[in-house]
Amino acid sequence: MTEIEITPEPGGSQGLHGYLATPDGQGPWPGVVLIHEAWGVDENMRAHADRLARMGYLTLAPDLYSQGGARKCLVSTMRAMLTGRGRAFADLEAARRYLVASDRCTGKVGAIGFCMGGGFALLTVHSHDAVAVNYGFPPRNVDEVMAGACPVVASYGALDTPLRSAPARLEAALTKAGVVHDVKQYQKAGHSFLNETESGPGWLRPLLRAQHAGPEPAAAADGWRRIEAFFAEHLGAGESS
Repeated sequence: MTEIEITPEPGGSQGLHGYLATPDGQGPWPGVVLIHEAWGVDENMRAHADRLARMGYLTLAPDLYSQGGARKCLVSTMRAMLTGRGRAFADLEAARRYLVASDRCTGKVGAIGFCMGGGFALLTVHSHDAVAVNYGFPPRNVDEVMAGACPVVASYGALDTPLRSAPARLEAALTKAGVVHDVKQYQKAGHSFLNETESGPGWLRPLLRAQHAGPEPAAAADGWRRIEAFFAEHLGAGESS
């Protein structure tokens, strides 16, 4: 597991870097671009990347805040997700190309996103071979975006009030588009339930807990089981040796 420099795409971040998690063994392996939460590539995102590597996926988590840090880049990155254009998309494409060009990758590349990253993942369904969306906002024009999309697996928590209707909207769009999908809402989970520990600034965590955000082990176990099975089917089963 290592921090790497990524060659930027035109319009992308200068000094683009990310966290690369490599499976044990010789490879090659399918690749996964991991798209981080609003808090950046923190310990939870690194833990998710490591988990995917143990599944047998060469996993790269690009830091979308590379050009200035979270304080400078958060607003513009969120704006990019909401508008569907901006520097973040160039950075995600640079990460995908890094994996495709690697002799340790089979050429099959998926994406997985969490929170903000889940919203970005839904906007990259035409450039990946499979996408895993975790509590991400569907785009306003979700029917249009899902037309011709790659297979999608998505997980949401019913206690995540702002996203309570998102699973139904997304599933309806995927069904209409004839896209292979697996969408599930967990009744006892809130936002960020796949994380192993609480995330965000310490002073904010009591408020996040009050909003039911944070780890929910039972839902997380089932969510990861579904992601692993879905990626194995559509990216190729990970080979760890």
